[in-house]
Amino acid sequence: MPDAPAAVSSKAAVAASVAPAIAVSGLAKRVADASGELTILHEVDFTVQKAETLAIVGASGSGKSTLLGLLAGLDTPSAGKVVLDGVDIYALDEDGRAALRKEKLGFVFQSFQLLAHLTALENVMLPLELAGVPGAKERAEAMLSRVGLSSRLKHYPKYLSGGEQQRVALARAFVTEPPLLFADEPTGSLDAATGEAVIQLMFELNRQHGSTLVLVTHDQAMAARCARTITIAAGRLV
Repeated sequence: MPDAPAAVSSKAAVAASVAPAIAVSGLAKRVADASGELTILHEVDFTVQKAETLAIVGASGSGKSTLLGLLAGLDTPSAGKVVLDGVDIYALDEDGRAALRKEKLGFVFQSFQLLAHLTALENVMLPLELAGVPGAKERAEAMLSRVGLSSRLKHYPKYLSGGEQQRVALARAFVTEPPLLFADEPTGSLDAATGEAVIQLMFELNRQHGSTLVLVTHDQAMAARCARTITIAAGRLV
């Protein structure tokens, strides 16, 4: 009998190790409109395993970006649950969700979302500084070097090309080595050559860090590189 607590702890540890990185159940988003109510996302259910790569595809207006925002806790659902790395994010208040994103999540926005008054280096340092990680400057410099921007550390976003800004955004998302990475149309505003370079970089960094990668994309070639694809049409999983 004395060994029972240890056995229980061991079973709990094993269960945690095989639990999905993302578990979504009954997730829905409805908003008021002129006709009364518009359903952007119907009740959806799916899971994503740890270190898996998942593409979310669908036509413009299908609900892809809404779904990604809900997965990241950037919006609030009308119904349903999202569990990230074992945490029910909508059981948390807004501050709790922000703390969870800081600890577990990297997000690459289609529009980059770099802070205009910060240099490339300062943009990448920011999440490290917010998390109180020591050696933020050195880690940010090393990550920017990995994405080929060691000569652009002191440049502000307005002096960087679209591809360079996207690489800064990727470096910022990866620099904390988050277990979860979300990217919304990461190549949507890039030319073909730059887009290919960004795709290769994103999957290379994903493999090296072992993070779970979820992409929203129109790019079928990029979707094909993921282990799994789900399609959304009119707010429903197909």
